Amino acid sequence: MKKKTIITALLLILTLGASAQIKSEVSETVELMGILSRTAGFQEFSDDLAGQYSKDTEAWFAKFVEHPTVAFYKDIRAQYGIGYERVTNMAVHLDIDKGKVKLIGDRAELKNSGWQNVDLDEFVKRLNKFYADTRFHEFYEQHKPFYDEFLKTYDYNVMGYIHPEWYSRFYNGSEPTERFHLIIGFTYGDSNNSASRQLTDQPREVFAVCGYNPNGQFSFDTSLPLHEFNHSFVNPLLDKAENAKTMQEVGTGLFQLSQSVMQLLHYNNWHIVINESLVRAAVIVYFYEHGYNKFAVNTLTIETLGKGFPWMLDVVTALRFYSAHRDQYPTLNDFYPEIARCLNKYIADRNGSFRPLSQ
Repeated sequence: MKKKTIITALLLILTLGASAQIKSEVSETVELMGILSRTAGFQEFSDDLAGQYSKDTEAWFAKFVEHPTVAFYKDIRAQYGIGYERVTNMAVHLDIDKGKVKLIGDRAELKNSGWQNVDLDEFVKRLNKFYADTRFHEFYEQHKPFYDEFLKTYDYNVMGYIHPEWYSRFYNGSEPTERFHLIIGFTYGDSNNSASRQLTDQPREVFAVCGYNPNGQFSFDTSLPLHEFNHSFVNPLLDKAENAKTMQEVGTGLFQLSQSVMQLLHYNNWHIVINESLVRAAVIVYFYEHGYNKFAVNTLTIETLGKGFPWMLDVVTALRFYSAHRDQYPTLNDFYPEIARCLNKYIADRNGSFRPLSQ
């Protein structure tokens, strides 16, 4: 066996082992972006749900609300809609080395996730100024015992149900090569985001960033990280021109049926509704395929009755059919037109007449 082949095989083994035994993490760059967003008054990062940590954050950073970096950050939010998952995408493309914040990975990934109009070098320059002036690393280090204690509790309650190797097999019919990271965002409150990145000569990394809310009903809800991991596999499918063409008519119809509910969830276009539908259904299929039937039934009920996705059973049924017929549909991309037909039938039934899906 050639040396290069041996090294590749060893890397694959190490990757598989790492993905099967992941633990929750804290990330200094996720905290940095979250606290900068909170200091700038971003609503999604401003709820006081983290108890003493929220109080500590306010006490430490309140005097920096007029910092030049904060003013710049407010401006790019107003101009380009920076917020929510765009904050997370920036966070996972940052590293802190010898006290300096720097960009890592492919800049095109950031450009494709909402940062296309932002001068990235200028942003990082200003972010370094905020990092230094606020003595951010000192704040972060002071709270490491707090972070670590919660991560232990989270691992005990959640991580035993997380099986990352399922994703590549379900979506692509292949052995897993991705590295998975479950990060707790301690300033994220009830928000949960997904992200991914590709570093040079490294496996693709997928991230679930879950908010910290110690008194919340869903603090240890296993479906939340499963949901966010799914986005890294579901969203790229709709990015393909052929799939978007296949799904556009159906997606538009579905959005029109549910627009008032979706707007309450800040889902403002048909693309989001389609991706959210598939992601949520995939979580339920995941539970069924791992024998967590009670979780599956509970989640299906919540999504159908409580979250405003009354077509969820239809999508779950379609995905379970896909799982049972992998010889016919090796990947979910191969099955994508069938999902469109399934949703088209749901819309037609709701409208009282069947209309064939446009080709």
